[in-house]
Amino acid sequence: MARVTIYRDNYADTTVVANCFIDDYMKDANDAQLKVYLYLLRMLSANQATSVSDIADKFNHTEKDVVRALKYWEKAGLLDLEYDAEKVLVGIHLRDLTVQNTKQGNIRLTSAAQPPVASTPVLAAQPVPASGLQGQFSPAVAVSPEDDTRVTEFVKPVYSADQLRAFKNREETAQLLFIAESYLGKPLSPSEIKSMLFFTDVLHFSEDLIDYLIQYCVDRGKKDFKYIEKVAVNWAESGITTPKQAQKASTRYDKNVYAIMNELGKSGAPTSKELEYITRWLKEYGFSMDIIFEACQRTVLATDKHRFEYADGILSSWKQADVHHKADILKMDELHQRRRSSGPRPAAANRFNQFPQNSYDFDTLERELRSN
Repeated sequence: MARVTIYRDNYADTTVVANCFIDDYMKDANDAQLKVYLYLLRMLSANQATSVSDIADKFNHTEKDVVRALKYWEKAGLLDLEYDAEKVLVGIHLRDLTVQNTKQGNIRLTSAAQPPVASTPVLAAQPVPASGLQGQFSPAVAVSPEDDTRVTEFVKPVYSADQLRAFKNREETAQLLFIAESYLGKPLSPSEIKSMLFFTDVLHFSEDLIDYLIQYCVDRGKKDFKYIEKVAVNWAESGITTPKQAQKASTRYDKNVYAIMNELGKSGAPTSKELEYITRWLKEYGFSMDIIFEACQRTVLATDKHRFEYADGILSSWKQADVHHKADILKMDELHQRRRSSGPRPAAANRFNQFPQNSYDFDTLERELRSN
């Protein structure tokens, strides 16, 4: 058979991949590692910033999958990871594979970049078949060649029809499946029911933790059970056994939380009280990020102290006013300005128009306190 000539049109929007990467590195990398490295090259060629969360969302991986891939390529010598004083990942240095000791590329991470988790050896563990429902599965163990550290790898077994039938006949299973179907809005397939069995039989998750697991993934728009399984395995590897632990761990990688913290001039992980405010704005109030950012920007202009309380006052008033879009806020501002121009000027002008003001009758309050 004759040789085939490969050619292409000339166009500028391209990403260059070194031949030595294809020849020497690509064959040993897994799916996630390849996607992450090629995407880094693409972002570098476009001179664009990215973050661990953005990469995870792009390829439907977890943040931990992305961090593992970055660690893999760092160990392979294709890139260097740069951290700040607080051990937060802030930069990725891509090495030039075509010429040694030449100019290197650099990828900038956005302010929403998340702190990396501990390095894990990249070793594939072989699945161990399970012959029964309880106590018959032994998680595979990988050994790091550097320090002989044993790392447990949780692998989903191949369940038989009898095992699946026994699981579905358990008294507590019906409630568990009902919860999952309620979140997903559809009946579970046999494959998805096997995943539920995996969560209880191998990962030993409680019903409350499985409830939180599925809710956590669905809230992020992830209803694919492959993604849900990845999150579950990451939690199991991290030793998470309760919803409270899962919530605390997940906030470290929630880019919205860190973006809001950044808008309010805060750095580092949020406190439990700060997280309570952010969760209220996102979940209870149901505000989009642009509206929350608007409240944060007005807060920063108005005060240097108690910013979460101040922002909460703004957003609470907008919730009561049934605000859904930034255009609604502009209408409120215009209405407030008209009222101010037509009525008497207040004694002290407030730099934020919608923040509720309170006028207290301190003599009456004092009498009430004494009477109580």
